[in-house]
Amino acid sequence: MDDMILLENVTLTLQSPAGPVNILRGASLRAAAGEHLAVVGPSGAGKTTLLMLMAGLERASSGLVRVAGSDLTGMDEDALARFRRQSVGIVFQAFHLAPAMTALENVALPLEFARRPRALESAATALDKVGLANRASHYPAQLSGGEQQRVALARAIVASPRIILADEPTGNLDAATGARVIDMLFNLAHDSGATMVLITHDMTLAARCGRLARMADGVVL
Repeated sequence: MDDMILLENVTLTLQSPAGPVNILRGASLRAAAGEHLAVVGPSGAGKTTLLMLMAGLERASSGLVRVAGSDLTGMDEDALARFRRQSVGIVFQAFHLAPAMTALENVALPLEFARRPRALESAATALDKVGLANRASHYPAQLSGGEQQRVALARAIVASPRIILADEPTGNLDAATGARVIDMLFNLAHDSGATMVLITHDMTLAARCGRLARMADGVVL
């Protein structure tokens, strides 16, 4: 299968008052179209940074970052924003919902930014897929943590992305609620055929993916 995600010898160095900090030190990783890949490793290994590069939310200092056929290293901010709207759905540990918007409006946001027609109709369908059709008019403060993460999941998949990136998506949830959210995440990724990269510290969860990559000290082992 073709590579949907390809990172080759990627470095990321940030400046600090104490001098340069090497976050990534020549990391290489690939994921095929439709593959589910888990990335594990200790805190500070560079897992989240790697995911941010895949999403075009961080820029590599050197190396190749090619995602969904696009070389992200040469894109300006407007092009990266278009790339994310067209190709990527992201689920974070924190829900990142707009507090003044209803669940339906939160899910519709990516479609409205992309100026797609029938955004609210599509958002309602996505909420139904995560079992929250009856909570569409509720605001985030009126939802439980699990419900908020399901709204975030619906927002991530509403535009039918080719790639789903999930960074510790159950980190703020209790075990039972997290298990339900993870089941939904895997089912949605499987049904859509999307490539999924999952950052997790839970080896049982990582084992559900088709392949596992370990990180330490800014490299993929």
